[in-house]
Order: sequence, then structure tokens, then C-alpha cells
Amino acid sequence: MDAVWATVKITLLGLIIGLVIGLFFAFLKVSKIKVLEIIADIYIYIIRGTPLIVQIFILYFGLVEFVDLGRLWAGGIALGVHNGAYIAEIFRGSIQSIDKGQTEAARSLGMPTNLAMRRIILPQALRRALPPLGNQFIIALKDSSLVAFIGFQDLFNRAQRLTSSTGLAMENYIIVGIYYLILVLILTFLVNRLEHRMSKSERGMAA
Repeated sequence: MDAVWATVKITLLGLIIGLVIGLFFAFLKVSKIKVLEIIADIYIYIIRGTPLIVQIFILYFGLVEFVDLGRLWAGGIALGVHNGAYIAEIFRGSIQSIDKGQTEAARSLGMPTNLAMRRIILPQALRRALPPLGNQFIIALKDSSLVAFIGFQDLFNRAQRLTSSTGLAMENYIIVGIYYLILVLILTFLVNRLEHRMSKSERGMAA
């Protein structure tokens, strides 16, 4: 259970960091300022074009040369940077899917663009982004197993250590696979419940 909790912690840390980074770069993408769009494109292209395990090693071994954050924070930051690129595209697509007439109507009423984005566009965009975000959360949970290669003692790391001491590779990896499956089922249930509540709330507002 310690390994389960470690997996949950580093996944949550990576997702929180990824959401912040993703929302930031999504705003850059929709800013219509060319330089900011280029910066966002470069980040997304590099992160999506290189393997996660390479990013984990670069960030972990790069960070420890300057500051010892520990394996939890180093791995969480690496996962956050990686997931942020995908989350940025999810948010960007959701924001751009909102009818531009709503922004124009808000501005005609004297509402500043930033306020219109926060009160009108973002709430709708977040509801539309939830299904693909749920898929990304599940991917992030499974990808967290790669932090075992920097010594973080999560589920996969525990399975490796037990295999080394017992020699029962098949049994240990099947068991750890079952643990991951249970975690994915729990996460899927929570995301579906949240999606249902938000869609129900949206129908209530429309009524």
C-alpha cells in the first residue's frame, strides 16, 4: 500500500503541475500574439516529439546538479512538463470551440476580454475539455510507472525489487498490473461522475 500511495502522489503532483502548465500554454496559443504562439508551439513540439523516459532523465539528472528536489518532486515535475503539452492542446481546442459570438456579446456589454474569458469562455471550455482530460489523466497514471527508473519507489519499482529478491517475475508483474488496473478503474469512475455532474449542472443552467 505504500507503493500504491506513492504512485497516487506522484500522479497527482504531475497532473496538478501539468494542468497549470497546460492552461498557461493554451492561453499563449489563443493569444493571437505571434511570438507567444511560437513559444507555445516550440514547447509542445519538443515535448510531444521526445520520449517521456528521456524527459524524466534529463530533468532528474539536470535538476540534481543544481538543487536536490528528491525523486518525488523531480519525477512529478517531469510528468507535469510532459502532460502539460498534451493538456495545452486539449484546453486550446476547447477554448477555440466556444462560439466567438459569446465573446463579442460580452465585449459589447462592456466586459473586458479577460473577464469574459474567466466568466464565460473558460467554464464552458472546461466542461468540454473534461472527457479528453480524463483520458489524459489515465495515461498520466500509467506513465508514472516510468519514474521507477530514477529510483522512485512506486508500484512498478516495488515489483522490480520483489522480482530481484524472489525471482517470480511473472507473478509480480501480473499483480502490479492488477493494481494499476484498479487505480485506472477508480480514476475513470471519478472522472465519469464529475462529467455527469457538470453536464447535469449545464442542463440546469440552460433550463
